[in-house]
Amino acid sequence: MFTGIVEELGHVTAIETLGDACRFRLRGPVVTDGAKHGDSIAVNGVCLTVVDHEGDEFTADVMAETLKRSSLGALTVGSRVNLERPTAVGDRLGGHIVQGHVDGTGQVLQRTPSEHWEIVKISLPADLSRYVVEKGSITVDGISLTVVDAGADFFTVSLIPTTLDLTTLGHKQPGDPVNLEVDVIAKYVERMLGDRLSSEGTATR
Repeated sequence: MFTGIVEELGHVTAIETLGDACRFRLRGPVVTDGAKHGDSIAVNGVCLTVVDHEGDEFTADVMAETLKRSSLGALTVGSRVNLERPTAVGDRLGGHIVQGHVDGTGQVLQRTPSEHWEIVKISLPADLSRYVVEKGSITVDGISLTVVDAGADFFTVSLIPTTLDLTTLGHKQPGDPVNLEVDVIAKYVERMLGDRLSSEGTATR
């Protein structure tokens, strides 16, 4: 489990095509400290498994399904990536519960700067809109953010200078893809209510 608090801004140093998969080599001095084979590291919000680790770089295999469902397929050598290690039991939950399982992708639609922050508008797939609410939590490229405004096909977030400086969202431009993970609690609530309503409907027939 992750919390959406990015530990460092790393970058892709190499990409190897493996037929129906890719192997990424990524640089991240903070997240590789103490890393070992089999560990998990979130890369732009996608939970990946460390295959190899040498110095301040690690490699991870990405399946075709992950490349299809996330923005990792758009990465190139030199691309910046948000990196986060899993949360240790007993650590503070600085963001919200993040699984590292991307639900879909959106696109940066608009950036509106102000004196002390910036509003970023992001497109929202229709099948995810029901999980996104004003003042709720959403994960964008692995960053835990609070929704400012939620529309049928978009949402906005307000970014402070720290987020702009230390994550990929400081560099994303309109048209760039981003990974989205909605609040898992909302999905569980929907499932439980759906099962309950189905049971009640069957009982009244």
